[in-house]
Parts: sequence; C-alpha cells; structure tokens
Amino acid sequence: MDVEKWDVLNSSGKNTGRTVLRGRDSLKSGEYHLVVHIWIVSSMGKILIQRRADNKKLMPGEWAATGGAAIAGENSFCAAKRELFEELGIKSNKENLFKLIRIKRKNSFLDVWAICIDTPAEKLILQESEVASAKWVTMEELCNMIESGDFHNYGAEYFDSIFEKIDDFRGSLL
Repeated sequence: MDVEKWDVLNSSGKNTGRTVLRGRDSLKSGEYHLVVHIWIVSSMGKILIQRRADNKKLMPGEWAATGGAAIAGENSFCAAKRELFEELGIKSNKENLFKLIRIKRKNSFLDVWAICIDTPAEKLILQESEVASAKWVTMEELCNMIESGDFHNYGAEYFDSIFEKIDDFRGSLL
C-alpha cells in the first residue's frame, strides 16, 4: 500500500503548502493535519458503528466512528465522502452529507460529518482491510459501549459536542 501524503495545516486550519508522509514525517508544534469522522444515523434514530479490522495499527478490533485522514489535495467533504464509500460502500453527496462541527485537537483538525441512511448493516460493502463488521445501535447502547470500553473513547468533550450535534441532526430529520 502506498504511504499517504497529508497536507500540513496551520493553527487556523489553512493549508501551508507543505505535505508530510503518514508515519514517516512528524508534524511540528503548531502544525496539523485534517481528519474526518462520519456519524451515520437512521431515520429511526439509530447509529451505525463499525469495528475496526484486527490488523489495524491504530485501535485494532475496536468499535469506532467511520472516518480517517484526508489525503493531500483533499478537502474535508471529499475526505468524508471517500472514507464513507471506501469503508462501508455508502454513497454520499452535498445534499445528504452534513458537516456538524470542527474540533481542534493536539495535531489535527477533526471535522465531524453526519448522514442519514437506512441501509441494513448486512447490505453494506465493508472494506476488509479497514472494517471487520458494522452494526446499528441505539444511542443508549452506544453510551453503554463507551462506558464499558467496547467503543473507542474519543474523550468526554468529543462525545458531549458530538451527541448534541447528532441530536440536532436527528431532530432536523423529523
């Protein structure tokens, strides 16, 4: 597999014109790269989560949000659209994929997106190198999985922000 190239962003999230190779180059203090998460919500309010492949270097076998790093030249929307299709076979466009929030983290800007679909989990096309399985859960089940450690803990601040935005998103679907 080719090594991913990332655009380097400044502290305001603007592209610096520099790139780094994932896992080979380090970001300096004050440098960031772009990461996307996509939360998939059903019309009934359930959340689609995925279990990462067991051979992944980062978070192997953990239940987590769909997403990944933007590659050089890719904007946030394109990265979210690509990750959603690559990992789960879900097609999206500007009419059904909505940006919820941008979170500035230690060395990344995390853009969180949402989409509403009702595809049964068994009909998804999973990218085997990335995703071991996927399932629909209620918000209560997801919260229990986070608490028990069965779902990756991105931190209380992340979940507080995201759950509020997902609730707003779900409300807009009604």
